[in-house]
Amino acid sequence: MIELSDVSKSFTLHNQGGAVLPVMEGAALKVAPGECVALTGASGAGKSTLMRVIYGNYLAASGRVLVGGLDVAQAEPRQILALRRETLGYVSQFLRVVPRVPTLDVVAEPLLALGRDRAASLDKAGALLRRLNIPERLWGLSPTTFSGGEQQRVNIARGFAHDYPALLLDEPTASLDVQNRETVLALIEEAKARGAAIIGIFHDTGARNQVCDREIDVSGFTPGQAA
Repeated sequence: MIELSDVSKSFTLHNQGGAVLPVMEGAALKVAPGECVALTGASGAGKSTLMRVIYGNYLAASGRVLVGGLDVAQAEPRQILALRRETLGYVSQFLRVVPRVPTLDVVAEPLLALGRDRAASLDKAGALLRRLNIPERLWGLSPTTFSGGEQQRVNIARGFAHDYPALLLDEPTASLDVQNRETVLALIEEAKARGAAIIGIFHDTGARNQVCDREIDVSGFTPGQAA
């Protein structure tokens, strides 16, 4: 479902005379349906960069980035948008939404974007918000007014609203209390059981050990250190 081969990435520093900073080379990994793989490595090793390359936020300088058969490194913008809508979900650490949109609609949006029935989409969104302990009295408010922990749970609910065949998870259990942490881990296990291919960054060692099938140390993809 997700397969990278010989991927490299560099950044051009335009404010430093156009200097080119290589940050990744020779990156290769494969994630099968129903498998969860953790990206590990020290801070700055390139975990988030690799996730953004897979999601298409960063363009790979070389190599192939296959997600569901589409090479993200060569895809047109419309293809990447379709991939994100139908196939590849991304739960980031931060909630980014249009202001004044009610929380229930924010969570249901991935389903509504696919043309799903509105009532059924809102029902599923409500069920997820309930599981993640967002009080129903808040569902009609914009999540931009919520606490950081509440926003994180709304973001998780939104990311699991559609049954994406592939998922990218960036610290999904960070700052959660014990009860909500267990709910998120259960959602990940359920996604694996239905066949989702998952790549995640988990600084929570216990969570990583519970849901991840194996680890990939991205330090091996650092230029000059590649195996």
